[in-house]
Amino acid sequence: MSTDWPEGYGRQVLAETDSTNAEAARQAPNLAGPTWILALRQSAGRGRRGRPWADPPGNFAATLVMRPAEAPALVALRSFVASLALFEALTAVTGRAEAFALKWPNDVLLNGGKVAGILLEGLGGAGGRMTHLAIGIGVNLKSAPAPHELEEGALRPVSLLSEAGVAVMAEEFLDILAPAYARWESRFTTYGFAPVREAWLARAARLGEAITARSGAESVTGIFETVDAAGNLVLSTPKGRRVIAAADVFF
Repeated sequence: MSTDWPEGYGRQVLAETDSTNAEAARQAPNLAGPTWILALRQSAGRGRRGRPWADPPGNFAATLVMRPAEAPALVALRSFVASLALFEALTAVTGRAEAFALKWPNDVLLNGGKVAGILLEGLGGAGGRMTHLAIGIGVNLKSAPAPHELEEGALRPVSLLSEAGVAVMAEEFLDILAPAYARWESRFTTYGFAPVREAWLARAARLGEAITARSGAESVTGIFETVDAAGNLVLSTPKGRRVIAAADVFF
């Protein structure tokens, strides 16, 4: 894989910040184009639904901030774009595609444990209109958080070093991830979601198996049938087919 930096993308490396998504929000109005912001340390990293993201030293924490042109529903599909870019980058540094899988909606698994997560946040302007998108990415390169730092039922956290025996620095990883993302972004903007969806499903964890989707007080268990053209999770349950737009998935 080429590690040439993608044309048109900015690159910043910060020694420390509170959260790369928060930094992206502060900088977005002044950025000339899509920009990667990497922090070598985060003091207040965040995951989905406002949960804290444990970020031990040596791990990867970065945000790509861009100005999307599509409607919000299509913009949200970039979680799949980012997942595929992560899969490609992790495969490139390990040479082990079979060890990785993609977990709906936004995690990457290594040997069945969570090695990376993605957080999309819309950044707004006047009147609440979204003007920018922040794609936050965290990867356990060197170490994984302790089990007590996670919510009950969460997947076992793993690191690239412990599971694959591969040591890579955050800046090195960014130089591989950014070109991978640019390639998938080009496919998405040129051909739409269909080829991205097909590629994602080919790498999906537990496709065709029983999983549980929890959202609020509701818990739905069924066979993971597919992801539809809108990015929704589709489960086959005893009560019929269920289409789920947002949830946490448990195996």
